[in-house]
Amino acid sequence: MEYPMWIGGRPVVTGPPRKVQLPYDGAEVAAVHEAGPEQVDAAVEAAAAAAAAMRELTLAERAFLLRKAHDKVLERSEALALALSSESGKPIREARAEVDRAALTLLFSSEEAHRLCGEVVPMDASPAGKGRWAMTLREPVGVIAAITPFNFPLNLAMHKIGPAIAAGNAVVHKPASATPVTALMMAGVFEECGLPPGALNVIPGPGGAIGDLLVSHPKVAMITFTGSPAVGLRIRSLAGMKRVTLELGSNSAVIVEDDADLDAAVPRAVAGSFANSGQVCISVQRIFAHQKVYGEFVERMAEGARKLKIGHPHDPATDISSLITTGEAERVEAWIGEAVRAGAGLVAGGARSRATIEPAVLAQAPPDVKISCQEAFGPVVAVNPVNGLEEAVAMVNASQYGLQASIYTRDIEKAFWAARRVHVGGFLINEVPAYRVDQMPYGGVKLSGMGREGPKYAVEEMTEVKLISWR
Repeated sequence: MEYPMWIGGRPVVTGPPRKVQLPYDGAEVAAVHEAGPEQVDAAVEAAAAAAAAMRELTLAERAFLLRKAHDKVLERSEALALALSSESGKPIREARAEVDRAALTLLFSSEEAHRLCGEVVPMDASPAGKGRWAMTLREPVGVIAAITPFNFPLNLAMHKIGPAIAAGNAVVHKPASATPVTALMMAGVFEECGLPPGALNVIPGPGGAIGDLLVSHPKVAMITFTGSPAVGLRIRSLAGMKRVTLELGSNSAVIVEDDADLDAAVPRAVAGSFANSGQVCISVQRIFAHQKVYGEFVERMAEGARKLKIGHPHDPATDISSLITTGEAERVEAWIGEAVRAGAGLVAGGARSRATIEPAVLAQAPPDVKISCQEAFGPVVAVNPVNGLEEAVAMVNASQYGLQASIYTRDIEKAFWAARRVHVGGFLINEVPAYRVDQMPYGGVKLSGMGREGPKYAVEEMTEVKLISWR
């Protein structure tokens, strides 16, 4: 099927469309039209024109639009899931779960539209404020450029578009080049729901070419981006005085204490390491297990990895399919090889076939290899022994990233001692860092980014506070 761009409330075609392929076997699944500089400018101008209409929508009208979009996503859930699975290579079970989450994100966003409010400022708390009254309003910033990744092409887009609409903004959405189909489908959904023309524009295309144009466009007021730290840093340098929310990379860690419930910890660690072939920003990549339980933990992790079924993403029984490209699989394969040459033990998986990597478990990976200190974004996890909690916390913090981390322990004092000392945006107790529900605040520190997502928190990022004072 051929998909045009969506600009100013209408489909737009350019030159010959580009093929979108299923990463698992290279089968063609769609063809899309891509933007150039002319279409980027047209999309921003359309959004700028629509921003006035969005600003005037009542809170009830914004909430109603988002609830209608929620309902339509659920009505078309299977079609969206199949498209998502086809363009990203994600197993169909995980694609269906993502569609359900995207619907929830829209529902949470609709609720936040109802909660958009300011506050009364106690002016007479100061002697100079006697006889004065003031209040604050939260107003939309205007045009928001939303740049989204391939790994959760539907839900992460809704985490940007839903709150932007709730806050009364207009959006130009640049989906990942590999996964534009669900974004274009959602443009049609919002159009059917009655969103003003130009309030959502979707322009697929290469990030390096059109991303810079979007970020630097004078009529774009805010950029919200999910992707790599390298691109995030470039966006930050180009954005100038624009608002920026960056959700970047991580190499999330789990601490396993000697009193941990391994029956609970191991299955969650397996799921957290290998869901979506490890292509998750908060995927479990590093595990620091107390030496008393380390041997058993490694053995059970390897056993769990071997049980995962590798196959076509449309097969409901498939647990592991492919990475987004063969090139990415070759990179992960090389990183595993580097760790093994440096002394790590490969206790499970690691073999590559085309774009698929068998779920890999490494033991005692040196701290200076890429698997230990960079973001793998693939189905590989390194398990290392530690002598105690202080050492484990130090190892978790010895990272340029800080998105989410976690601990497994029965000792609540240990858990909160670690929670206060680990430098991350989110710390989970008796859960893996790959856990996220869509209404919670989500974001990182250090190279993991700035700002927070989750509809309530994103709406705050996407609005400006205005003071009104009366004498």
